[in-house]
Amino acid sequence: MAVHGEYKVPGGKLVVVDVDAEDGVLRHVRVAGDFFLEPDEALDAVNAALEGAPADTDTAGLAARIDAALPAGTVMYGLTAEGVGVAVRRALAGATDWTDYDWQLIHEAPQPPALHMALDEVLTAEVAAGRRPPTLRVWEWAAPAVIIGSFQSLRNEVDPEGAARHGIEVVRRISGGGAMFVEPGNTITYSLSVPASLVQGLSFQDSYAYLDEWVLGALGDMGIRAWYQPLNDIATDQGKIAGAAQKRIVGPGGGPGAVLHHVTMSYDIDADKMVEVLRIGREKLSGKGTASAKKRVDPLRRQTGLAREAVIDRMIGSFRARYGLAHGTVTDEELARAQELARTKFMSPRWTARVP
Repeated sequence: MAVHGEYKVPGGKLVVVDVDAEDGVLRHVRVAGDFFLEPDEALDAVNAALEGAPADTDTAGLAARIDAALPAGTVMYGLTAEGVGVAVRRALAGATDWTDYDWQLIHEAPQPPALHMALDEVLTAEVAAGRRPPTLRVWEWAAPAVIIGSFQSLRNEVDPEGAARHGIEVVRRISGGGAMFVEPGNTITYSLSVPASLVQGLSFQDSYAYLDEWVLGALGDMGIRAWYQPLNDIATDQGKIAGAAQKRIVGPGGGPGAVLHHVTMSYDIDADKMVEVLRIGREKLSGKGTASAKKRVDPLRRQTGLAREAVIDRMIGSFRARYGLAHGTVTDEELARAQELARTKFMSPRWTARVP
């Protein structure tokens, strides 16, 4: 039976693959898309290279077959051999697409930092259980905070005196990655809680690029040329503007579950205050010989000239135009569970200092 897979190459074009898997090998491979490829016969070469390949060949193996079969002088624009391989793997894995879902937006009143951590965990678990549709949640902060990654050392990352002096709460999130310094009005943070099938067939790194693609388009619509910078940054030619982190949550009974992908974007960061609170900020600046932290962040306010609320509205509008997006809310049951989790876990010194 034929299966269908799609993959938009980061910064490139859409690759579509239809393929049969018969007796453990690929048959009737048909690659298409809105990419550019010269000469014309190169497409036949791509299809032929995949025909008869073992169905369990990984992305790198599929890409190697394609590269070896391409005619001399082949030019690919918006297309890579690896991108074709990813599309094949997604087809065979039964991956879904953004437009297969009815997306829900949650954008509510400011919440305490610990409650934001708990909402991420609860809402993503609800998506994993199939009780909630895929969700885009835009955060509003009730207080300044430092959010450290799941595996970071508290003492290595945060200066407790600096945090206390500036009234900065420190909480630990469930995802890995580095520390986030946030202040209400100066940061844009959002979460995607998505079924694991949306990133099926993608490597961990590719899933970051795939889930960041829509926001790169939204920034482009605002006049910012931004790109994904492995593993988890969004950058422009004037500096880094955002960092992402992910957490996989297993579904009931060990099912495929869901992925939490959250991003913090610098709108108008007080970088001098940041380095008084974050120890690692000082080390990075010292190692790079940078005189001022302000050279390490490039806020969206300066690049767009827009108010923070306008940037958020345009981001939401871009997502809605691409994939559809209905307004939603956190249910009473979800909120109650998140409040209890915030109290028992994310406000607990045992969790915050689990890596001292």
